Amino acid sequence: MPQDILFISDLHLALDKPEITRRFVDFLQHRAPQASALYILGDLFDAWLGDDDYTPPNRSLRRHLKHLTDSGTKVYLQVGNRDFLLGQRFCQETGITLLGDYAVIDLFGTPTLLTHGDLLCTDDLPYQTFRAKARTPQWQQNVLSKPLLVRLLAARWFRLRSFFHKRQKSQAIMDVNADTVVNTLREYACLRLIHGHTHRPAVHDLSVDGQAAQRFVLAAWHKQAGEALSWNGGAYRREII
Repeated sequence: MPQDILFISDLHLALDKPEITRRFVDFLQHRAPQASALYILGDLFDAWLGDDDYTPPNRSLRRHLKHLTDSGTKVYLQVGNRDFLLGQRFCQETGITLLGDYAVIDLFGTPTLLTHGDLLCTDDLPYQTFRAKARTPQWQQNVLSKPLLVRLLAARWFRLRSFFHKRQKSQAIMDVNADTVVNTLREYACLRLIHGHTHRPAVHDLSVDGQAAQRFVLAAWHKQAGEALSWNGGAYRREII
């Protein structure tokens, strides 16, 4: 039986990123079936406009994910800041299990906290304000009630707006806040954290109340390569996809 547990995030799949889509499909067909579980920690899609969106490449990706879950690999998903409108309909069609913003798993005997990572970037106050509003049922219902074409056009505008806003922010503001990381680990009684979002893959050693802890940051996927964090027993490795 396969024992590997895989973690990925920040693929930002979209019609205009065919290289990443092909790499992900190949990953689903060949690498992921060798694992017992796959955790996708947010921003699988560059923009998710509702579970009624079957525009390319969404339909084929649903099919490949369903084939993977039917084969026996368990797939868990946390939404990110780009695909937070993803819902239960998508999960039912793919066999994926949707997780909350924070999830604690037993990773080979060690309680491990999983999150996308945007909640840890507490220095970015404008984003946190928007995030709080965009997670309310009223806001989401208002967006999802619009025709799909309107949502598609709005998403293009928001991506452009986001690009220019990021250029005006310092790198420090868009990274995690160290105190928030420690407080969050303390709140969930964990000494290991895995997240994405910042696109700064690394392993950080830190201390929580005098105890050694680690923070694993997942890599974003791009045209040239993707990356997965693979865990088996007490050992981990970064795999280039």
